[in-house]
Amino acid sequence: MLVKTYSSTVFGINATTITIEVNLEIGINFYLVGLPDNAVKESQQRIKAAFKNNNLKFPGREITVNMAPADIRKEGSVFDLPIAIGILAVSEQVKLDLLSKYILIGELSLDGSIQSTRGILAIALQAKEEGFKGIIVPKANALEAAVVNNLEVFGAENLSEVIKFLNQEKGGMQQTIVDVEKQFGQLIEDFELDFRDVKGQMNIKRAFEIAASGGHNVILIGPPGSGKSMLAKRLGSILPPMSLDEALETTKIHSVAGKVKGQVGIISQRPFRKPHHTISDIGLIGGGSYPQPGEISLAHNGVLFLDELPEYKRTVLEVMRQPLEDRTVNISRAKFSIDYPASFMLVAAMLFHLMN
Repeated sequence: MLVKTYSSTVFGINATTITIEVNLEIGINFYLVGLPDNAVKESQQRIKAAFKNNNLKFPGREITVNMAPADIRKEGSVFDLPIAIGILAVSEQVKLDLLSKYILIGELSLDGSIQSTRGILAIALQAKEEGFKGIIVPKANALEAAVVNNLEVFGAENLSEVIKFLNQEKGGMQQTIVDVEKQFGQLIEDFELDFRDVKGQMNIKRAFEIAASGGHNVILIGPPGSGKSMLAKRLGSILPPMSLDEALETTKIHSVAGKVKGQVGIISQRPFRKPHHTISDIGLIGGGSYPQPGEISLAHNGVLFLDELPEYKRTVLEVMRQPLEDRTVNISRAKFSIDYPASFMLVAAMLFHLMN
């Protein structure tokens, strides 16, 4: 017997739908194929423990799980839930009616609870684009996914809730609904650090107003304690408010990096990033063995503040030259090539000591 469930993986800042095919035959083996990494391969042990602790039966037969397309590397533990549901469906413990309509995302704990994950907004946007009716995600990520209109979002705390929902029984999950326009409007003006708090400094405040109006880069030179960092941290409060499209794009990047707070569905204020001067090239522009956006992409639509500018390594400063011009950064390696957006306002500060 063959059953298909659907999940998704994030590459760069975009998601790709993954089909989980579960086949049950005579035998006692468990095969997991489709280019899974170690975290995916370990799902068998997590699923077995979750089944046992929730009084579910793990089939004592040969199970083959294929993750298609097989040429894309599957990373992370988000496939625990779709694999588990596929095993339950192929062993006739879960109904098949709703499996083709929903994307399933979530890491299983040994007690069957579902842990939060990253990249949910990108996955939700892709699910909507491909015509899925909805998406089942960890409850901690439900608000983030619910900002996507015309997509049903269900947040699950544990495996039992997902089973009850798919079997259309009472006690299942409730749909998460977010009024994006209302939430966006409420959060947009709530600044923790406000430019209006700055007293005096009329010349530099005027310079900041001009820079903010045109999106110009700024360098601040002055003695210690003159207010360089204090002013830079408040620059975001006088920048033009983000549009809803900009907010969604910014949230998508931060979601992939795991920087979105669970209680906030959308980032409505322009980001402010302040990397330490010991940061590496990859930490600034992104990339790595498992590609992640760097600081310049996390500052997209916002401000990147480099304090103590002369302390940064020359190579780190050099890699910013092209992103500052093109407003995007391309990470090219032997096995992949990724484009990250990087449209930010650069603010730098350095010391200037007056000589007697």
